[in-house]
Amino acid sequence: MHLKRQRLMVMAATALALVLVASPAAAQTVRLGAIAPELNLPTLGGGHVQLSKLRGRPVVISFWNTWCKPCRTEFPELVRVHHEHGPAGLYVLAVNERDQELRTKDVQEFVDEFSVPFAVALDQRGRSRRTYLIFGLPTTVFIDTGGVVQRILRGPISREQLDRGIAAILPLP
Repeated sequence: MHLKRQRLMVMAATALALVLVASPAAAQTVRLGAIAPELNLPTLGGGHVQLSKLRGRPVVISFWNTWCKPCRTEFPELVRVHHEHGPAGLYVLAVNERDQELRTKDVQEFVDEFSVPFAVALDQRGRSRRTYLIFGLPTTVFIDTGGVVQRILRGPISREQLDRGIAAILPLP
């Protein structure tokens, strides 16, 4: 009987290890200097955004929620950098952790309040939060034209930090 229990425990541990290895979140998490993990999310406007299809463009991803006070402070700066650097190819993507919101309507009201001109993706299951190791909001990730993560800033960022992050990913003219 003892041997049978040991075999079952070994089989269960092996199965768990295989699930963890096969899990997309476990297989690919965010790291500086590595290709950014894939994001494939619906957008607030009814479309879809896939990070790998943005390869060739510098990307700033802001992970946020409507109830996050520092996120509210940062959004005007994200709108500013979109207007200033969008013509040079910068793509700003706001990923709302929709699984932590009460209603999608709250997200829409926030976006309307700040006249957000860039894509707002909805992470309805929190997968990006796990993949991008989001422990606090806002979190900002800077990805270069090759799809490589150049900077990760956790928590509120200043205008200067945002501008330095963009300078690290925006190709020089």
